[in-house]
Amino acid sequence: MTLRGYNKLQDELRHLKGVERPQIVEAIAAARALGDLSENAEYHAAKDRQGMVESRISDIEDKLSKATVIDVSKIKSDTVKFGATVVLVDDDDGSLSTFQIVGSDEADVKKGLIPITSPIARGLIGKQKDDWIEIVSPGGAKGYTVVNVAYK
Repeated sequence: MTLRGYNKLQDELRHLKGVERPQIVEAIAAARALGDLSENAEYHAAKDRQGMVESRISDIEDKLSKATVIDVSKIKSDTVKFGATVVLVDDDDGSLSTFQIVGSDEADVKKGLIPITSPIARGLIGKQKDDWIEIVSPGGAKGYTVVNVAYK
């Protein structure tokens, strides 16, 4: 994963442990104070939320412990690899699109961060400037030309 993705997961972990977890503990304590737990919706909702938060904490800790962090700015290559920022021109309408190939945990298509597992990322891997690619998606096949490959 990129350094940005690693830091994003660390921030989420800090938030879950430092904000969410204490709020849930308070909610459970307040619900317990209301009496009969068997019919206490607030208690059951807080316990469900606690389970989801603890599961996410565990998931993030596991990912961080196994992560290989790549400093994309240190990569010097003309070939598209993980972490590359790629500018493409659409063969149909001439529009430009910019994507960075990232890990699945840091993907955000609206921000141009596409997961390495996506069809367009798989099609781009190994390509260079001026190469043509065809991406087949549920909407059909579409052609693009690589305009630029950068690591920043």
